[in-house]
Amino acid sequence: MIKKILIGLLSILIVTFTIIYVLAQPKLENDGSYSPSSLALSLGTVAKTDFGEIKYTKYQGDKSKILVIFTEQKNLEMKNGKLFSTGNHPIESLVPMLHLKNAGFDFEIATPTGKPAVFEMWAFPNEDENVKAIYNEYKSSFQQPIKLTDFITHSFVNDSSFAAVFVPGGHGAMIGIPEDRNVAKVLNWAHENDLFTITLCHGPAALLSTTLDNQKFLYEGYKMAVFPDAIDEMTPMVGYLPGYMINSLSEKLKSLGAYIINTESDNTVFVDRKLITGASPLASNDLGKLAAETLLKELN
Repeated sequence: MIKKILIGLLSILIVTFTIIYVLAQPKLENDGSYSPSSLALSLGTVAKTDFGEIKYTKYQGDKSKILVIFTEQKNLEMKNGKLFSTGNHPIESLVPMLHLKNAGFDFEIATPTGKPAVFEMWAFPNEDENVKAIYNEYKSSFQQPIKLTDFITHSFVNDSSFAAVFVPGGHGAMIGIPEDRNVAKVLNWAHENDLFTITLCHGPAALLSTTLDNQKFLYEGYKMAVFPDAIDEMTPMVGYLPGYMINSLSEKLKSLGAYIINTESDNTVFVDRKLITGASPLASNDLGKLAAETLLKELN
């Protein structure tokens, strides 16, 4: 009898682990990249965000524009050669934009070369009417953004209408953006003209661009919230990433003199001088509120 019970329990365990193994396998897409597994999606995505609409006293001044730099890249290579299907995280992009729009700001949408912005649509909160509304409102701009060189040519000369630069998160921010000299030019322009820079999760990878051509890291000594490398190291176990990442963002920023204030992928947000950062998708709503309130306080 005991033998039969043990055999039965063993069979249940085998079936359970088999199911978990299947659910934890990243999904192969048509272009050969991998999107997160069913298990990872159930653990790491939501159908509706925690966005809470706030009635801000809308900004009425001249500095009403925010440049948003989206990635146009989709596939991030892992150490094992597999490609992660990524882009801009929709919640990290759109929830902060909702707060800033409600506070009276509008957006100039840009990508490095003017190709369409790429979103991690597998993370889109399809039951969130507010997020869907702002996505649809700016959809044409996402599909036909300006290129950074055009922004630099035209807006650097007449920059009085801009209040901030926003770089959304998503692993796609680590593809090309850190090596883009035009991104570096924009961040230096924002810094020199006392504009705010807003970013979260993996978006701070853009800050690395300021070290190109042997330049000193623009944000040395700054405190910031960034997605932890330790969490990225764990996610392949549930099939979120199809392998381990080649580059470690938090450690790289720390090696350049930044102080990372969070250890978890939580809702931590922080302001240091004109840099506003958030730790993860969970920080999207709080980052939007903090950015909107900070800009209104500074500009009004």
